[in-house]
Amino acid sequence: MNQQNKSDALEILIILAMFLLVLVIYVPVAIWEEETFYEKESRSRMQNLNDIQSFFSRLTGGYSSSFSEALSVVNAVRDSSIADSLYNGKQNLFIGNKKYIIDVNQSYGFEFDTTFGVKSFRKDTLLDTILQISMYSQDLGREDTSFIQKKEFYNYEILEDFRSVVKEEPIERVQAIEYYKTYVPDSINFFCPLTREPFYMNISEDGSTFTVSSPINTPIIKRHYLLFSFEAKNHGSIKGGRKSWE
Repeated sequence: MNQQNKSDALEILIILAMFLLVLVIYVPVAIWEEETFYEKESRSRMQNLNDIQSFFSRLTGGYSSSFSEALSVVNAVRDSSIADSLYNGKQNLFIGNKKYIIDVNQSYGFEFDTTFGVKSFRKDTLLDTILQISMYSQDLGREDTSFIQKKEFYNYEILEDFRSVVKEEPIERVQAIEYYKTYVPDSINFFCPLTREPFYMNISEDGSTFTVSSPINTPIIKRHYLLFSFEAKNHGSIKGGRKSWE
């Protein structure tokens, strides 16, 4: 090989080495992220399945072997309780040709939204008014000033030690507000996100315990670039409200 050919060959080797370096660094990370995604999504769906059955049990007094039935009842009661604030206590619920005698808790709608909703925060800018007031201090033996919100003024103006409003000033303040993004569970929760197979559901013989578990019986392995592999094992179960992964 002449000098030019050696130089070209070296450049090719350098490019190949860089390509392999990128593979070694980034491909495993991408695979780990994919494994983590499916694990979290699978466990999230199992949690939703367990919560749906829990709501159904509280409404009817028992679990249902049919996920579709439990889902329909739980969601229907949620819609009714949101539409009618008086929809609580003993109720007759009709879905299709079937009648359900249910007992609806007064806080059902709130419990539903906080269970299935996504907890979020937002920042709101609020307009407020601050008062600087003068009060006679028994400890100091003289008048002293303090700052209060205007909406609290009525609590101070009736006190014997109150003297006067020294200053009134409007201000803007930022407040963090906690809220839940509404999520109404649907039939997708019945299926494992990786295998697309239904989760295993089981109700104990005495009807007191509900169990949901992953349908992955043997590890799922997928090869990537010959050198790497995606591997997913059983994602666990929830039995009687207890998670196997905690």
